[in-house]
Amino acid sequence: MPYFDAASAAPLHPVARRALQASLDEGWADPARLYREGRRARLLLDAAREAAADAVGCRPDELVFTPSGTHAVHAGVSGALAGRRRVGRRLVVSAVEHSAVLHAAEAWEAAGGSVTEVGVDRHGAVAPEAYTAELGGTTALACLQSANHEVGTEQPVREVAEACRSLGVPLLVDAAQSLAWGPVEGDWSLLTASAHKWGGPSGVGLLAVRKGVRFARQGPADERESGRSAGFQNIPAIVAAAASLRAVRAEAATEAARLRALVDRIRARVPELVPDVEVVGDPVRRLPHVVTFSCLYVDGETLLHELDRAGFSVSSGSSCTSSTLIPSHVLKAMGVLSEGNVRVSLPPFDTSEEDVDRFLAVLPGLVAGVRERFGAPASATGAEGAAGAAAPAEASGASEASASSDASDAAGSLVLDTLGRRCPIPVIELAKVIGEVPVGNTVTVLSDDEAARLDIPAWCGMRGQEYVGERGAEAGVAYVVRRLR
Repeated sequence: MPYFDAASAAPLHPVARRALQASLDEGWADPARLYREGRRARLLLDAAREAAADAVGCRPDELVFTPSGTHAVHAGVSGALAGRRRVGRRLVVSAVEHSAVLHAAEAWEAAGGSVTEVGVDRHGAVAPEAYTAELGGTTALACLQSANHEVGTEQPVREVAEACRSLGVPLLVDAAQSLAWGPVEGDWSLLTASAHKWGGPSGVGLLAVRKGVRFARQGPADERESGRSAGFQNIPAIVAAAASLRAVRAEAATEAARLRALVDRIRARVPELVPDVEVVGDPVRRLPHVVTFSCLYVDGETLLHELDRAGFSVSSGSSCTSSTLIPSHVLKAMGVLSEGNVRVSLPPFDTSEEDVDRFLAVLPGLVAGVRERFGAPASATGAEGAAGAAAPAEASGASEASASSDASDAAGSLVLDTLGRRCPIPVIELAKVIGEVPVGNTVTVLSDDEAARLDIPAWCGMRGQEYVGERGAEAGVAYVVRRLR
């Protein structure tokens, strides 16, 4: 069964498995003790630290191991902010950071600090000049991921790091997704990563803090890991994490080229095979193994279940795959279609061309089946407006949403009530009735699903209709669309 969710967790690398098993017999003792078992454990820990520091591009005494990547982020953010509390209480982050960073920002804000989010373009990248403009004199810390975890877009870390350095602001880089492929470029100040992203065991994170960076650890003091990560080190897991990082780095260039070719095939073929698909993320500046696309008129959770039954493990940023009505904060910040979102992240060494070809073979039928199940327009080529015009009564009758004239709107406008209906129903109903209004008139869609704020404008762009905007409503939000053709 092809596993296509390496961005969440990569399969355990064979080198990690062997290192873990070997170090279970050698690395169980307390490395702080002077007897031979402790010395043996200390040698393993020191060797792992040196290997990890070499991969990161820092000194061994600048790197500590943490119980997870999230722990590393939280410790790094809180320690750097506390160390610069006399400078200011302002934290700058990008709008597409991992939730670990955003949760740390929320905690900082709740404690009285301020947080500034820098927006991104439709590819998910920040503009260096826009990020630099937010680095005021009271900024205590800036955070920027090296590459996005949902769409694979690489961020301009080098340029932002230069700006931060010139302004005296430390930059924390979340390198969880990119560290397997190479060191992070730029003069960063702090860096975090997580072993299970590159094929190491879960439960091991990295936190690097450059010498000279003001840092005040938070929480009770602990003598281990320079006081920056409390608790007894899991030496077998740490050894396995460092060994696997060194192993994947040794073949990173070759494997990146192979996976990039497979991802390029998916990026090119999916829009050809499946109508009404938006491939998101930067087409050039991106991770070699990640591709994300969204399918119009598709429920993300249903599609993921269908792919799972067909033997493919993928993930999604669609709001339909969660218990909330809020779409992925990454897709929301990018302003792209969120419904039917699929993230394919190919695990290094474990993905074959045959796996990708079979995925491309089964995907069109699965998407078509989901669309049929949800009552999407029969044609996905832009002709639904004409079909609706030819048979408005049938389209209206088949819809569970209600459509009615509204005197408060322009003459002939249609109001479509989809309150209580989740994605992709509001867009499907809009597609069914757009042909009922004359060219130049509008359809107002009432929806209380947050995803509609993304998906209705995206539908307009894909269908050549005009998105007029949104306005408040007695319940939910009114999204106004003008028919252009």
